[in-house]
Amino acid sequence: MSSNVIIRRYRDADQDVVVDLWSRAVRLAHPFIEGEGGGERARILREVYLVRAENWVAERAGTVIGLLGLLPDGGIGGPFVAPEAQGDGVGRQLVEHAAARYGALTLEVFEGNARARRFSTHLGFTERGRRVDEETGHPLLVLERAAPLKSVSWLHVREGRLLSVRTRGKDTFYLPGGKYEPGESAREALSRELSEELGLDVPAGTLTEAFVIHDVAHGQNGRRLHMTCFTGGPQDVVPVPGREIAEYAWFDRREARERCAPAHSQVVDRLVAQGRMPG
Repeated sequence: MSSNVIIRRYRDADQDVVVDLWSRAVRLAHPFIEGEGGGERARILREVYLVRAENWVAERAGTVIGLLGLLPDGGIGGPFVAPEAQGDGVGRQLVEHAAARYGALTLEVFEGNARARRFSTHLGFTERGRRVDEETGHPLLVLERAAPLKSVSWLHVREGRLLSVRTRGKDTFYLPGGKYEPGESAREALSRELSEELGLDVPAGTLTEAFVIHDVAHGQNGRRLHMTCFTGGPQDVVPVPGREIAEYAWFDRREARERCAPAHSQVVDRLVAQGRMPG
């Protein structure tokens, strides 16, 4: 799975392995393009895209298995994932990395690449237009995705149960936290939200980033969510619902899946894997 994958900047020393994985990936994805993965197209990759774009690679156990190119306007090239690593979430991780850096994204995929079309739809891309690729003569779909909704949340577990909150007028529970305000860091935003929502004094300096969750934002018409989760702060808290919070509750794994927003499932799975919640 992609949990043991790191994403880092492309280095010149990566060129041969990157070109090889790109070549194998595009041959598999584009059997309708004669000579795909070699010749002039490989030369352009080496001499143009790997030089001019902001390139990132996915690496697992010291081996580069994915490539993504970024342009300042939010356009992305790829992701290209080595065939043996496909299906493990590496491509999704690269795309979400791009979204974290640039927000809104645009992507082009060949109409004949059914797998890429399914992948992009799953990640929230929608068709904006079409054009014919001048080099190959094959139609390309121009896709776009809005910037993800960025939020912060607090992971507070007591006796194997996860603290969750429900806002007034809604049935679904969420993690304590919320959106950033202009100029705030993630820790500052969470410290403020915990004070406003639950009357808790959790200094920003006591919070430690745990992980980031990417999912579909609940009730946001398919918009993606980029949620940074933190641990830390006082353990023996007595929440006092404030602002728009109707109630709080402590949920086990089953209750969290049944009563909480979709991103909770990923959070709970991570906490179970870390031994912080019972399976």
